[in-house]
Amino acid sequence: MPYTQLLPWYDENKRVLPFRGTRDAYAVWISEIMLQQTRTETVSGYYTRFMERFPDVEALALADEQEVLKYWEGLGYYSRARNLHKAAKIVYQEYGGRFPHSHETVRALPGIGDYTAAAVCSIAYRLAYPAIDGNLTRVISRVHGIREDVGIPSVKRQIEELGKAHIDPDRPGDWNQALMDLGATICLPGTPDCARCPLKEKCDAFLQDDAELLPVRAAAKPPKPVPMGVALVTHNGKILVQQRDAALLKGLWVFLLLENDDTPDGLLKKLHGMGIEAALKSDLGEAKHVFSHRIWNMKIYHFEATEVRKKTGFRFVNSEELAALPLPTAMKAARKRAMELLNADIE
Repeated sequence: MPYTQLLPWYDENKRVLPFRGTRDAYAVWISEIMLQQTRTETVSGYYTRFMERFPDVEALALADEQEVLKYWEGLGYYSRARNLHKAAKIVYQEYGGRFPHSHETVRALPGIGDYTAAAVCSIAYRLAYPAIDGNLTRVISRVHGIREDVGIPSVKRQIEELGKAHIDPDRPGDWNQALMDLGATICLPGTPDCARCPLKEKCDAFLQDDAELLPVRAAAKPPKPVPMGVALVTHNGKILVQQRDAALLKGLWVFLLLENDDTPDGLLKKLHGMGIEAALKSDLGEAKHVFSHRIWNMKIYHFEATEVRKKTGFRFVNSEELAALPLPTAMKAARKRAMELLNADIE
């Protein structure tokens, strides 16, 4: 058995994390959603604050979505927070606030895929489902010598079947977390530390000396650069903000954005269409934010509104109101400059 030494190694070397050591399905669920596409070191602080404010399903279900997004601010991939909120409402209304116990029911909740359902059910309920994420894919492909593209559906199924065949039936949650830890600390992408690995004697990639080449993945498309104009529009000591309704960053608040046009003239034209006449005051520099599929190359300008004929689709806020709104990390540089403008107005 290639995984004989895995759990003894885990018992000696497991990472100490604030979301470890609990079998409360709600807490496991929150941590696993946060850990999707986010570094463990980043999640720790967010998890603690989130759980203090929303300690159970009821607290999360009854909260306002804007507050949930505010507590998620900075974690990115905000659809995760919106789906958490939706799922909490379902659990509260349909299951009396008790997190469901079956894999199928958990899997059916909004925002929960195969990986999260397997992680929650294996850790909280000791159900033997392998939680196949990037770490497990990497370890399993190396241990079993899978040298085909792991993005191919048949290869993905092969990895999942190997996980099901080898998961420890008595400690499935620990088995999953052990492979996560192994992949995060030893069986690293590109530079595995095979000398320290508890599985090396039974690892095909170690024996064939090609672990650094696995798993095989097709080259990902690079994110597309997008020019983005950002207008900080002040008026009577306040600044203009809008709530996003586009899929990207939906529900969050941003300053006036103009995609594919980062010129002052383009922004002035958009403002005119919104019923706002304004004058350019200054160029506030540039900022960049990288999403998984695009890069916003932002140019930030300060405009002073001279006339506001209507107020639909936007609002003007003061510094306290701005601080209370959930803004995405993409607006970090713009928000800093906005606060400087608002504070200068006060002084």
